[in-house]
Amino acid sequence: MSGPQCCSNPPTLNPSAGAGHVEQLGGLSSYVSGSPDSKLAILLISDVFGYESPNLRKLADKVAAAGFYVVVPDFLHGDPYSPENADRPITVWLKDHGPDKAVEEAKSVIEAVKNKGVSAVGAAGFCWGAKVVVELAKAELIQAAVLLHPSLVTLDDIKGVKVHIAVLGAEIDKLSPPELLKQFEEVLIAKSEVDSYVKIFPKVAHGWTVRYSVEDEAAVKPAEEAHQNLIEWFAKYVK
Repeated sequence: MSGPQCCSNPPTLNPSAGAGHVEQLGGLSSYVSGSPDSKLAILLISDVFGYESPNLRKLADKVAAAGFYVVVPDFLHGDPYSPENADRPITVWLKDHGPDKAVEEAKSVIEAVKNKGVSAVGAAGFCWGAKVVVELAKAELIQAAVLLHPSLVTLDDIKGVKVHIAVLGAEIDKLSPPELLKQFEEVLIAKSEVDSYVKIFPKVAHGWTVRYSVEDEAAVKPAEEAHQNLIEWFAKYVK
């Protein structure tokens, strides 16, 4: 997690990005998109750069267009990682932002959306956020999970997963290298009670699904392919 890849290509954060809006949910500022009348909710859990990433919000809008009520909570409490701050390297930043705290907060967000009438919840996590999602999947607090270029997720975590899970990884990824993802796949295939899908995208690097330049067609294409895989997984298992 603390390698340079975790923090490469940082987004230009924009608090007004996206077609949705920010509201309080479960005690957290959250970007929400889609119909609040939908009975199906998706949580998108950000990487270390937080919920104001324009590409992440654009993806939230895309998932919402597929019929879901999408929530992107600010688990970082207005304190995303800043590569410019030399006094606070990622290892120090992580001490203030352990995924374990976010797991507890996610429970409140899930409770809040269920109080709105939501009957099924899926969650997708990017890098840092994948660790939060895998914990929710182990506790069966969601119906389906997607991990995208995960960080901090271990083989033991995957062994504990109790819901349908897709893992989308990058060929060039020191944090979750293809060898580790293949081990994830072996463990998941042996779990007959959950459906699983592990895909390694060629020629892309850690972070590719949200930290791409919209002008770079070669980067946009695999990101959009991953977004489509995510939507299809949730359409199949969050209903």
